[in-house]
Amino acid sequence: MRNGTPASPLDGLLGRGTDHAIGLFRMVTGFLFACHGAATLFDVLGGAYGGTPAFGDWPSWWAAVIQLAGGGLVFAGVGTRAAAVVCSGSMAYAYFVEHQPEALFPIENGGEAAAMFCWSFLLIAALGPGRWALAPVLARSRRPADTTARGEQDEATTSAR
Repeated sequence: MRNGTPASPLDGLLGRGTDHAIGLFRMVTGFLFACHGAATLFDVLGGAYGGTPAFGDWPSWWAAVIQLAGGGLVFAGVGTRAAAVVCSGSMAYAYFVEHQPEALFPIENGGEAAAMFCWSFLLIAALGPGRWALAPVLARSRRPADTTARGEQDEATTSAR
C-alpha cells in the first residue's frame, strides 16, 4: 500500500528490476554519447555532422572530448554522478547556445538530441549508476588485504574451521 492506495500487482515485479533498468539506461546513454564524441573526433561511425573540428576548436572539439570521455565514464559506471553532471551541463550549453536561438522548441531547432541527453544525464546524476557499475569493483580491488574489516577476517576464519 502506497499513499493509502493498494499496490498494483506489477509494482513488485517492476520494482525488483529498478536497479537493473537504471544500470542499462546508464550504459546505453553513456555508449551513445561516447559514440557521438568518437564520430566527431575521429571521423568514424558516419563521421561528424559538421565536419571534424581542429584540435582545441571551441566549442566543438571540447564538446566531443566531453562526449567521448564522459560517455565512457558513465557507460563504465566510474565517477558516474560527476561525469553525468558534466555531460548534462555540456548538453544544456549546446542546446541554449547552439540550438535555442534558432527557435523555441527542440523539434524546430534541431536540438532534440541535446535536450534528451541533457535530461538523461541529469537523471543519471540524481539516481546514481544502478547495477553493473565498475566503481565498486575497482574500489574492492584497490583495498589492501590487511585493511579488511576484523569481522570479515574472523568470519572467514570461523567458517573455514
